[in-house]
Amino acid sequence: MESDHVEDDGRVELSLLDFGADETEEELSWQERALCAQTDPEAFFPEKGGSTREAKKVCVSCEVRAECLEYALQNDERFGIWGGLSERERRKLKRRAI
Repeated sequence: MESDHVEDDGRVELSLLDFGADETEEELSWQERALCAQTDPEAFFPEKGGSTREAKKVCVSCEVRAECLEYALQNDERFGIWGGLSERERRKLKRRAI
C-alpha cells in the first residue's frame, strides 16, 4: 500500500487505497484467481427469478470459493452469487450461525 504523505500544515494526504476499504491488496488477491473473473458477469447477477445454475456450476470448481463466500458475508453483499450461494442462501447461512 502506498504510504501517506504529511503536508506542511500537518494534514495527512491519503492515497485512494485508504478510502472505504479495510481490505489490503493481499486480502483481495483471491479475486484475481476467481473463475468468475473469466466468465460472463451477468450469470452471477441474474434478474429476479432468473436461474443461478450456470454461476453455481462455475463456483463448484473455483479454488477461491471459500474466500469469496467469506468476503460476501463480511461485506453483506446483497446481490449476486458469491461463493456459490445466492443472497437468500447467504441470509439463511447467517441466521444459522447466530
